[in-house]
Amino acid sequence: MIFTEEHEAIRKTIAQFIDKEINPHHEQWEREGIFPAHELFKKMGDLGLLGIAKPEEYGGMGLDYSYQIVFSEELGRITSGGVSMAIGVQTDMATPAMAKFGSDYIKQNFLAKAISGDAVCSIAVSEPHAGSDVANIKTTAVKDGDDYIINGSKMWITNATQADYLCLLANTGGDNPHKSKSLIVVPTDLPGISMSEKLDKLGMRSSDTAQIFFDNVRVPQKNLIGEEGMGFTYQMIQFQEERLYAAAGGLKAMEHAINTTIEYTRERQAYGKSLLDNQVIQFRLAELQTEVEALRALTYDAVEGYINGEDVTLKASMAKLKAGRLVREVADSCLQYWGGMGFMWDNPVSQLFRDQRIASIGGGADEVMLGIICKKMGILSRK
Repeated sequence: MIFTEEHEAIRKTIAQFIDKEINPHHEQWEREGIFPAHELFKKMGDLGLLGIAKPEEYGGMGLDYSYQIVFSEELGRITSGGVSMAIGVQTDMATPAMAKFGSDYIKQNFLAKAISGDAVCSIAVSEPHAGSDVANIKTTAVKDGDDYIINGSKMWITNATQADYLCLLANTGGDNPHKSKSLIVVPTDLPGISMSEKLDKLGMRSSDTAQIFFDNVRVPQKNLIGEEGMGFTYQMIQFQEERLYAAAGGLKAMEHAINTTIEYTRERQAYGKSLLDNQVIQFRLAELQTEVEALRALTYDAVEGYINGEDVTLKASMAKLKAGRLVREVADSCLQYWGGMGFMWDNPVSQLFRDQRIASIGGGADEVMLGIICKKMGILSRK
């Protein structure tokens, strides 16, 4: 990709915003297990940062996805992974289907508010028994007059306790698991919706995550996104932006870990010399940075195909797989060079170790990515 002055202006704006409005509050939000999403998202909306690749008529900038990926990459500067993930849910997980397939009603009443930062939204797909196995969800939406009646539950929902509405995947009828589902926008203030306490997670501590329960929740059928029965397909398309976000969003987080490790090992003395004087450490950090650059190239290549209308399922899946595995490798390798300090809870590398373990699980586990890659390569066994 070729970056223009406009790309760099977006990069500079989000970098300055992170340094001023997010990172100074990192420790407090981690302790509290939540950050003020409405307040933060409104500030971002006022700067136009929540609708970079969304339609102008609904408040977006109307730019192509290369500008969005610059934004996503810059989110890796955030020292609290939970905050960057929550922002990504708003921009790249819960709203792409609304923008691509939603009616004017959906876009005016839900998408526009997400872009302006006047509403917080969540993507509600996973269930206790169906994470990556999207086709196996059990939540139902049954027609009753002009409404849907929704019953079921959703699990591991990011932004759950602060969300104003959900982009929910539910079964709306039919025997084919890939053609029986629909995406429906569900406001969270409706009768019959309840939530668990915030889930106690290994990482992403500043992100509020909960289980959501639906007991005869009545939602107008006009809240349907696109066509009924197309929800699985829409979600698979929506996953492409989520996976590209996941790949791009980890790049600067990994580079930060590498650079802080360089600084620490340069200052840390052992056996009469700095740790960084050891060639084994120099070479390992060089290897890790090389891997990060290779992932960046793959991600940029996938994005270029995406904005040109190509099917980038293969490359997006590869990038997501590589990102999840590489961030674990970077965090683990760098942590080792911090010694005992790396085992401390508030160490930046140990936080990356905790926060980014989810990268190989959420948005499709590594094994699911491998299955997709095998299918696209034509090597998946046929029975």
